Amino acid sequence: MSPFLTPKIVTTLKSYDRTQLVHDLVAGLIVGVVAIPLALAFGIASGVTPAEGLYAAVIGGFLISLLGGSRVQIGGPTGAFVVIIYGIVSQYGREALSICTIMAGVILIIMGVARMGNLIKWIPYPVTTGFTSGIAVIIFSSQVKDLFGLRMGAVPPEFIDKWGAYFRALPSADAATMALSAATLALLVFLPRLTKKIPSPFAALVFATAAAALLGLPVETIGSRFGALPRGLPMPHLPALDFKTAAGLVRPATVVALLAAIESLLSAVVADGMIGGRHRPSMELVAQGVANIVSPLFGGIPVTGAIARTATNIKSGGRTPVAGITHALVLVCVLLFAGPLVARIPLCSLAAILVIVAYNMSEWHTFAFLLKSPRSDVAVLLTTFGLTVLVDLTAAVEIGMVLSAFLFMRRMAEMTTIDAAVDDRGDEEAGGGADRVRLTVPKGVEVYDVSGPLFFGAADKLGEVLSQIQDPPKVFILRLGAVPVVDASGLHALRDFQARCRRLGTSLLLCGLRPQPLKVLRSSGVLEEFDAWTAEDDLAQALKSIEKSTALSKV
Repeated sequence: MSPFLTPKIVTTLKSYDRTQLVHDLVAGLIVGVVAIPLALAFGIASGVTPAEGLYAAVIGGFLISLLGGSRVQIGGPTGAFVVIIYGIVSQYGREALSICTIMAGVILIIMGVARMGNLIKWIPYPVTTGFTSGIAVIIFSSQVKDLFGLRMGAVPPEFIDKWGAYFRALPSADAATMALSAATLALLVFLPRLTKKIPSPFAALVFATAAAALLGLPVETIGSRFGALPRGLPMPHLPALDFKTAAGLVRPATVVALLAAIESLLSAVVADGMIGGRHRPSMELVAQGVANIVSPLFGGIPVTGAIARTATNIKSGGRTPVAGITHALVLVCVLLFAGPLVARIPLCSLAAILVIVAYNMSEWHTFAFLLKSPRSDVAVLLTTFGLTVLVDLTAAVEIGMVLSAFLFMRRMAEMTTIDAAVDDRGDEEAGGGADRVRLTVPKGVEVYDVSGPLFFGAADKLGEVLSQIQDPPKVFILRLGAVPVVDASGLHALRDFQARCRRLGTSLLLCGLRPQPLKVLRSSGVLEEFDAWTAEDDLAQALKSIEKSTALSKV
């Protein structure tokens, strides 16, 4: 088996001992407790049932740990998926979400087999920060109704309409719900400052549930809205495949796969830094793909690596995939034995937990820092953020990436310069250091330096050179030693420049070609169209060639 596609559990269990087993079991128990409220909350926020959030945490947690390329990765539903899942369910229906998740799983497996595990470095930071902060805003916006106990109908899906409906319904806010929400938020904020041993989300959930039951608070609960929690996992079910629907889900499925890849690989990188390890990115993507194919078969939603739960696992002593598997088994026990207790959980307490999740996701410090970046990066950041909040995540990622690409190409084009090497008929220096030699450029010869990539974004600069020269020279030398790459547009620009030189009676000479440009010119046959003494190694040789030629005989 290729080391790139070998699950970490295969290598970690070779030196496994009883001491590590105890640490992994304890860590798995703690992470399982932390995952309970998050799985329930993400399920509700995604527009499905809390049980489906738990199903995803069980299946995703088990398979990602069993097959993954990280020793300590914890998988399950995360906040990054909330926006896109809600949109798919609203637009296409619950069955379509299963199809979309399976499609995303297939894409992830293909990415893993193709060893695209370094994908994360190709996503510009303003894009990831923009859509992550946008998702945080949307998650917070989706919880206002439950947080304040507003008596209103269905919440509008559009951001502006949603907040308009909230303000109109504000007089109906429930005092008991707001008090319990405030107490839960206070516990979530201040408990971690007092002790790290008690998971604050679980403690807040227990507190809110107990307070609502003992005080008889008239607040909405999971049971009152969704009914009793089913016992155990459902039987696997293959969604009905509708090719027309599947074709319409290609874009959102690609975004789901991209989000799963980004978040899982980022989580694995963070985990490596915490334990001094090294994950296998390709295997991690394959594991994410398998988990996202199997999760919807059991009614689950999309899953990926969860950074916060992975960090909790590490801090609790987990060092092998056994901890992640244990975390999944803890969640199975919740499904089997704790259904009646889960039904009593107040929805406002889950909303409070998601408010904290949204705050942590917002990365407002990073967002504020990026606002001080170059204007082009700020434009990408604000465009991605605005589209995520006001349109949808799919459009935000697509347009953010395209805008980043265009701005990058513009920067590269700005780096390409074409300048005269000799402004008058003075001397030209060739060579470097102790070997520097003074060269005399004869009258009738123009020497220009090209610096930077000669690609489609900068090719037009070459055509402007001749128009800047009043009297066409007999010989024109282009020094390309600082050109690292030439593309098809660059080749076309060189051919066009050569044709214009011939029409003016000017001989064109290229010198100092680097390996890639020289290879491209030769393989394309363009080099043969130039003069016989073209493509000399340096300016000194080019000038010697000129002396032997008849190009300057009439000067």
